[in-house]
Amino acid sequence: MNVELMPNERVDDLQIKGYQIIQKTDGFRFGMDAVLLSSFAKVKRGKKVLDLGTGTGIIPILMEAKTAGGHFTGLEIQKEFVEMANRSILMNGQQDKVEVVEGDIKSAASIFGNESFDVITTNPPYMVDSHGKQNVDDKKAIARHERLCTLEDVIVQSKKLLKAGGSFFMVHRTYRLAEVMHLMVKEGIEPKRIRMVHPYVDKEPNIFLIEGKKGGNSRIIVEPPLIVYKEPGVYHEEIYDIYGWKRGE
Repeated sequence: MNVELMPNERVDDLQIKGYQIIQKTDGFRFGMDAVLLSSFAKVKRGKKVLDLGTGTGIIPILMEAKTAGGHFTGLEIQKEFVEMANRSILMNGQQDKVEVVEGDIKSAASIFGNESFDVITTNPPYMVDSHGKQNVDDKKAIARHERLCTLEDVIVQSKKLLKAGGSFFMVHRTYRLAEVMHLMVKEGIEPKRIRMVHPYVDKEPNIFLIEGKKGGNSRIIVEPPLIVYKEPGVYHEEIYDIYGWKRGE
């Protein structure tokens, strides 16, 4: 379906099922982290999924394409992104299975109700508000820094939102791994699976993908590392597969 584009917007091909996404040409755009999370997360047939801090809506849009889940909701505090994401959903004809709702992560359980989702995904802001170079564009800063919510807010709300036995999936920076796992265990979301992502085979990981289970037993699987690049400008084969790219593109 054709939709109207606003000034400074572009349409990008997602390389799956003919889906596309609207993004700003000069603002925040989704990165590899979100795409990796959409492939790492597992959703059984018919299950309800919530993506916290969905931004452009990239994770629910991709997960609807990749999984047999029943319905996918994104929660986003920035009205401009909510409107843009829902135009992408309409353009893809996903409106019966995907929606993006405007709201604050800190109020997510009040918005949707306790124990209302089977799966939660999140690619939250990586940096605490006082760390790192602040972007002059507030929209980018909100996406990258914990200005409007903290890591603890995300995990506390996820516990409330998940049904018993529900699954939690997150992508985050490795320097905050201990904090992430501590908060998950504290809130009763037991880490069950983790995968480190390395830029090159001989470089230390800079991000990780983690799965937790609400009320799960204490046992974690460490998956083989994911290597992004073979050499500068050349992706590892698995990255091509995750994106759906042809070799050499």
